[in-house]
Amino acid sequence: MVWASTTHAFEEDVDPVTAETKPACIPASPSDATRALADHVEWPTIGVAVFVYGMFGLVTWFHDALPWWLLVPVGGYLVALHGSLQHEVVHGHPTPWRWLNETLVFPSLWLWLPYGLYRQSHLLHHCDKTLTDPVEDPESFYLTADAWARLPAPARWILTANNSALGRLLFGPPLVIARFLHAELTDTLWTRDRATAWLLHVGGAAAVAVWVSVVCGMPLAEYVLAVAYPGIALTLLRSFAEHRADPDPARRTAIVEAEAPLALLFLNNNLHVVHHAHPGAAWYRLPQLYRRRDFATAGETYDGYRSVIFRHFLRPRQPVVHPLHAA
Repeated sequence: MVWASTTHAFEEDVDPVTAETKPACIPASPSDATRALADHVEWPTIGVAVFVYGMFGLVTWFHDALPWWLLVPVGGYLVALHGSLQHEVVHGHPTPWRWLNETLVFPSLWLWLPYGLYRQSHLLHHCDKTLTDPVEDPESFYLTADAWARLPAPARWILTANNSALGRLLFGPPLVIARFLHAELTDTLWTRDRATAWLLHVGGAAAVAVWVSVVCGMPLAEYVLAVAYPGIALTLLRSFAEHRADPDPARRTAIVEAEAPLALLFLNNNLHVVHHAHPGAAWYRLPQLYRRRDFATAGETYDGYRSVIFRHFLRPRQPVVHPLHAA
C-alpha cells in the first residue's frame, strides 16, 4: 500500500540465496525501475487472474440476487485478491513482459490507487534499512513526533484507534485514501511518468465503473461501500501486522502463519519476512522458502489472523509516533 508520492533514482541487487534480482535502497523512476523477474509464464498466477475476473464478473452481474451478508465478504475478498495480484506484478510476475503483466491488472477494482504510483512507492518500501521510518518509508503508519504534536485531539484519537485491528478495518480505508490524495494534491513535482500513471488509472477505474453501473446496473455507491471498501479493509488487515519499529532492521518484519483462505487472499504475503528476504520469489514459492530457512530472528510471529485480531482487536499494536523519532 502507498501513502505518499515518491520520486527517486533506482538500483538493483541480486539475492545471494536465490540469485533473484531485487530492488536496492534507492528505488526507481517507473520507467526504468526493474526488469521482469519471471523468466517464463507463471501459470498459477495467471490462474489467480482468471479466477478474480471471472468471479468478479459473476458477483457484480448477479449482485441483485446476492444477500448483503454474502456480497460484502465475497466482493471484498475479490478486490483484496486483485490487490495481491497487483503486488505480484510490481515484482515482475507472472510473465517476462512488463507490458503484459501490467495489462493483466489494468482494471482498478478498488478504484483509488494508480498502479504506476503504487509500483514506484512499493519498491522504495523494500529498503529494509529505512523500513517503518515515517519519513523514508512511504508505507509506514508511524508519524514523527513533530507531526504528532501538530495534530488536533480528534485526529490523534482516530490515528490511535487505527492502530488497533478493529480501527484499521473501520478507519483504515478513508485514512489511507485521504493521506494519499493529500500527498498528490500538495506535491508540485509532476513528471510524465506520474501523469501517465494517473491517466491509466482513470481508464482502469472508468472501465470498472462502466461495467458495474452501466452493464450490471449496480449503483456505484453500493459498489464502493459493499465491495471496494471491504476489499481495501482486508488489504489493510494484512499490512496491519507486517511491520513494527525496531532498532534492528531484521526484526522489523513479521510472519503470520495464516489460514488457507487468507493465505490465498494475500498470496502468501502474510509470510512477510520471507517476501522481504526474497522479493523476487513468486507467491507460490514463499511457503517452501519459509520451510527451508530459519526465520527465528525475525520480528513478531502470529499463529494466524485470529491471533492478530484477538491480541489487538481494541488494543493498539504500536504507538503512532515512531519510537526512534520520539527519542
